[in-house]
Amino acid sequence: MLVFILRRFGFILLTLFASSLIIFIATQLLPGDVARLILGQFATEAAIENLREELGLNRPIYIQYFDWLINFIRGDWGISMVSRLPVRPLILARLNNSIMLAGLAFLFYIPMGITFGVIAAYKRETLTDRAISGVSMAFVGMPEFVVGLLLINFVALGLGWLPANSSVEPGTSFGDALPYLIMPALTVSLTSLGYVIRMVRSGTIGVLRSDYVRAADLKGLSASNVLFRHVLRNALLPTITIVAMGIGWLIGGLIVTEQVFGYPGIGRLLVFSIQYGDVPMIQAACMIIVSVFILANLVADILYSLLNPRIRVR
Repeated sequence: MLVFILRRFGFILLTLFASSLIIFIATQLLPGDVARLILGQFATEAAIENLREELGLNRPIYIQYFDWLINFIRGDWGISMVSRLPVRPLILARLNNSIMLAGLAFLFYIPMGITFGVIAAYKRETLTDRAISGVSMAFVGMPEFVVGLLLINFVALGLGWLPANSSVEPGTSFGDALPYLIMPALTVSLTSLGYVIRMVRSGTIGVLRSDYVRAADLKGLSASNVLFRHVLRNALLPTITIVAMGIGWLIGGLIVTEQVFGYPGIGRLLVFSIQYGDVPMIQAACMIIVSVFILANLVADILYSLLNPRIRVR
């Protein structure tokens, strides 16, 4: 198991290095001159050249890359071109907000996905199965901003149960922010729920047809015992991979959802930084998002290996 984890960490370092290179090159290809964006359109050429010299923008591109990468690893993520504040505290504050939202979304859609998937499997080819599959896949086909606007219209404006806007003050605790998190979390959950339900349903049906489950039934074990001890352990193996892949969809959904609800997360910060060409903020936010996605896949690999020791690399 230790060798398995070490090899995964090796792949993570290679992936992060490749990602950092792609992110840096992509930000260099953004339209506009960084120095001119900072000083404004009325700046003189001499002032622009002096700022380029100060920021090191006239150095060779590979030197700029390695300088940025080394500073990023050390924790120096640069200064925001818009707010003129250090990037790292801003990113970490917004990341904390996004983690609260993503955590609540996971608490919604993973238990719901497993529950409805198992129900659909036990009720396969019935009206219940078709209803669960049809409704869940209908939400999958909707963009996050459509689902978010529907929730705002019916739940917030129509019923008045929850606030329509999710703007919270910086440093707000999870308990205080919870009423403002529910609708954005539901939005992200509903658009990802169908994949989990379909995978759990498919895996559960396959396990229910296996010989060892039939033998457990013949031994007289209770339905709950068979479900939790024999069915779910094997049926959830493919679902772990889908959930890990869902981290990527979740991050993409958060970017859109945070914009719709005005929630101050890292996704909204990234969109704002792209709009104003804030290169240090874009680079740092993208690196954090990539790191979260890679770590989520590492956790999924470890969980998969614990449930199925045959796939461990020795």
